[in-house]
Amino acid sequence: MSRLSSFSLCFVMSMVYTQVQAETVTPLKGQTSQQIQLDINDCRNIAASQSASSPPPSGGRLRGAAVGAAAGAAGAEVRGRQHDEFYEQADDSAKQDYRQNRAGQTAAAGAVVGGSRQRQERRAQEQTNAAASSTAYTGCLQGRGYQVTP
Repeated sequence: MSRLSSFSLCFVMSMVYTQVQAETVTPLKGQTSQQIQLDINDCRNIAASQSASSPPPSGGRLRGAAVGAAAGAAGAEVRGRQHDEFYEQADDSAKQDYRQNRAGQTAAAGAVVGGSRQRQERRAQEQTNAAASSTAYTGCLQGRGYQVTP
């Protein structure tokens, strides 16, 4: 056997071993191996359909950018008013440019923060979905007369 094929065989065996270790399903009512496989497949399908019910969060970057732009424009106005003697002497187009520049800078920062929050929400939802799926799968099998151990 070549090195590559022996490596491939070891890799496949380790993957199978890892998956077998993930759970043990023990029939408690004398189910046949064919019935066990049918029940496992049915319960996996039930669990998968329950965990795929809610869409992932979206629009975080856009919301963050909008909030950042509003905060930047308001902050620019406040900072400008703190220095009334200079701010009042500036023409309206310069004031507008200053507010727009600050709004753009904080919109970019808001988009980064919004994207980060969206990723955190998505991870939390994935964890919740995985837990719900696992609970549904285990409950389904237990209801059909099996003991499920990790």
